[in-house]
Amino acid sequence: MTVVSLVAAFVGTGRLYGVGIGSTLSELEQAIRFDFVDVVDESGDSMRREYGFIEFYLNFDQEWVVSGGAIELHRVASRYEMAQRWGEVMHDCFPKFLSWGDLKSAMCERSEHPFLNLIDQGDFLEYRSPETKVSVLVNNDREERDGWLGHGDVWSVSLG
Repeated sequence: MTVVSLVAAFVGTGRLYGVGIGSTLSELEQAIRFDFVDVVDESGDSMRREYGFIEFYLNFDQEWVVSGGAIELHRVASRYEMAQRWGEVMHDCFPKFLSWGDLKSAMCERSEHPFLNLIDQGDFLEYRSPETKVSVLVNNDREERDGWLGHGDVWSVSLG
């Protein structure tokens, strides 16, 4: 599976590497075996597990449970070595840039292609699936790529 297909599947299913809302921390740990940092809030009942450019949000009730997550693709452009390490470990090589056109094409090829609402946020366009609770934030600032994301590039894909 290509990274574009992986991201398209995330939008279509609300699951990344099999992890989605309701997954337990142990399920997350089984699915993603990569260096991480845990940031626990002061009350101790919510946590962000950050893998560099991929992160999951968890809440604690009787155990840690995933409540959301994101692929922060804008971080890949400036810290590409992080994505290269991810590729070595997880076998998915994220590109420096992912265009909305490429992602949209990959989504259209999938059987579970969700309906997306478009929300204009000025410098960003948000394409949100109410069904899977996934949003794709696309750069809309009219700038061309110049070592940084340009018009039409995906900024992030988030669940929650």
